[in-house]
Amino acid sequence: MENKKILFIGGNGNISWNCTQEALKKGCEVWVLNRDSGSVMRRELPSEVHRLKADIGNSNSVKDIIKDLKFDVVADFICFTEEQAKTDIELYGSICKQFIFISSASAYQKPLGAVPITESTPLKNPYWLYSRNKIACEELFFKEYREKDFPITVVRPSHTYDTIIPAAMGSSGWTNSARMLAGKPIILHGDGTTLWTLTHAKDFAAAFVALLGNEAAIGNAFHITSDEWLTWRQISQCVASAIGAPKPKFICVPSETIAGKNPDLGAGLLGDKAWCAIFDNSKIKKFATNWQAKIPFSEGIKQTIDWFMENKERQKINAELDAFLDSFK
Repeated sequence: MENKKILFIGGNGNISWNCTQEALKKGCEVWVLNRDSGSVMRRELPSEVHRLKADIGNSNSVKDIIKDLKFDVVADFICFTEEQAKTDIELYGSICKQFIFISSASAYQKPLGAVPITESTPLKNPYWLYSRNKIACEELFFKEYREKDFPITVVRPSHTYDTIIPAAMGSSGWTNSARMLAGKPIILHGDGTTLWTLTHAKDFAAAFVALLGNEAAIGNAFHITSDEWLTWRQISQCVASAIGAPKPKFICVPSETIAGKNPDLGAGLLGDKAWCAIFDNSKIKKFATNWQAKIPFSEGIKQTIDWFMENKERQKINAELDAFLDSFK
C-alpha cells in the first residue's frame, strides 16, 4: 500500500477523516477533494494532505481540477444517489485503478431474514429512500464493472461514529445529550432492547485501508463493523455516563407509532434501527490481516463527548426535534 496515490471525495467527515489519517500512516500520498467549508463539525486535515477545493455538485469544476491527475484509488464518501454515481463513473473511471463507493449497511434486507448479516444478505429496503438510493448506486457500479471493467469496490459501514453521538431517535448531534443533562426522558423505539452495532471510525479506518489498492477487492462488497452488540438502552446509558448525566429516563414507543407521527424519523427506524444489526465480519478480516475492532462504545463515546465539549458551537439543540420528543408522555 505504501506510496499509493489516494483521492478521498470528502476526507474530513465523521468516517473519512480517520480514513485519511490511517492512509497517511500507511505511507499513502493522500489527496482530498471537498468544499472546505470550515465547519466546526469537521476535523482539521493534516498539512501533508494535498487539498483540492471544488463543489462536488458542479461536475465541470471538478473535471477542470482533476483533468491532469491520476490516482491508484478514488474513494467517494459523499455519493448518495444514482445520478451522483453516474457522475462518479464519468469523472473518475479513467483516472483511477480502483474506485471505492461508500454505501450503507442499512441497504441490507428489511425485515431481515436471518442474522448475522453477511455480504450475501439481499439488498432490499422498502422503508427508507436513503437506503434504496444506496442500493441503486451499488447496482449501477456493479453493472459498469461487469460490462466495462469499472474497478469498483463497495464498502458498507453500519452505524459508525466519531464526531456524531449515536441516538435512537433523531439526529446524532447534541439534542439527546442535552435532554439527558436536563433530566428529560429519552424516547426509545420498541422496548429499547433491539441489538445494535456501533463502530468507532478509527476501527473502521484500520480495516478500510487494507482495501486501498488491493486488486483482489475489486468487484467485491464488504461491510466493516465492530463485533460488539448493545441494546439501545445500553447505548443511551453509555452516553449519559460519558456526559456525566443522571441515569436516563426512558419512554418506549412502537416504531410504527413514531413513523405515523413523523415519517422522516420513522423511515430511519423501520428501515434500519428497529431491527437487530449483528454482522459477520469474516470477509473483511480475510483482507485486513489481524484486524479486530478494539474500541468499545463505552470508551469511544467518551472521546466523542470530549470533542463536542471542546467547542460550544457543536452543542446545538435541534428545537424542532426536541419538541417532537417532548410530545411523548
